[in-house]
Amino acid sequence: MIELKDLDKAFDNIHAVDHVSGSIREGMVFGLIGSNGAGKSTLLRMISGVIRPDGGTVLIDGKPVFENPEAKSLVCFLSDTPYYFPGADIRQMRDYYGMIYPTFNRKLFDSLTAKFRLDSGRKISSFSKGTRKQISILLGICAGTKYLFCDETFDGLDPVVRQAVKSLFAAEIMNRDFTPVISSHNLRELEDICDSIGLLHQGKLLLTQDLDQIKCSICKLQCVIPDLHRKQELIRSLRILRMEQSGSLLTLTVRGERSEVLRLAQAQNPVFAEVLPLTLEEIFISETEVAGYDIKNFLY
Repeated sequence: MIELKDLDKAFDNIHAVDHVSGSIREGMVFGLIGSNGAGKSTLLRMISGVIRPDGGTVLIDGKPVFENPEAKSLVCFLSDTPYYFPGADIRQMRDYYGMIYPTFNRKLFDSLTAKFRLDSGRKISSFSKGTRKQISILLGICAGTKYLFCDETFDGLDPVVRQAVKSLFAAEIMNRDFTPVISSHNLRELEDICDSIGLLHQGKLLLTQDLDQIKCSICKLQCVIPDLHRKQELIRSLRILRMEQSGSLLTLTVRGERSEVLRLAQAQNPVFAEVLPLTLEEIFISETEVAGYDIKNFLY
């Protein structure tokens, strides 16, 4: 398990991570999402032991991670811009990872590079940006560490490769003790693969919860209620995150169980009422709007 205890980090006058606490359970895919500049990369680097927090502690399986080789041996960190030695080819990076990570699975790596049709003798700098990220992911998976941290690693991969990587993650979780933590702006991709989500905004952790539980606790209500008094009564009875009116159609994003939200709507004698689940992108927009991150602030 990964435990974050009152984690804090600032760079000059920028408070990148603001007293974050939480945990990431083993054997699941954890997605880290957030607005631009929310502190996702800084948080991942602290969890990996790359940078020291100003305050608080990161524990990997009960061990502090910073400057602790025993804890660091459990993690592999893939940055948003993969670094390779100048002029290195795939074989050379494979051999380097094999020296750094005692658990590196060379046989699996060679098999995967063949399946992905990657020329092992070709200089990595000659590959496209997406292919360089693909190589980074294969190195990270084959490192054999218990935890794999991916900072925007999926960005730039084509749909076929993304699907293949998801399948590789699923296979690793089934076959060994493996927990990937993925930071990405591609919420559609995370929605397909993640079991749990953490949402960062301005350095603060707004929520961390299983994705299924999040989707059960927030929903979208669409209804038509001609009687103004009844409509206002419904609005007062709900925990509303977002409200839109288009003609007679009222659309509300609310906290609460879908069945209970629908019951409250039907009690106001609507002409029409239905409750819809939200996508992860809609949840992100609703939660960050509550925190003050609203598109209207940019447009007006």
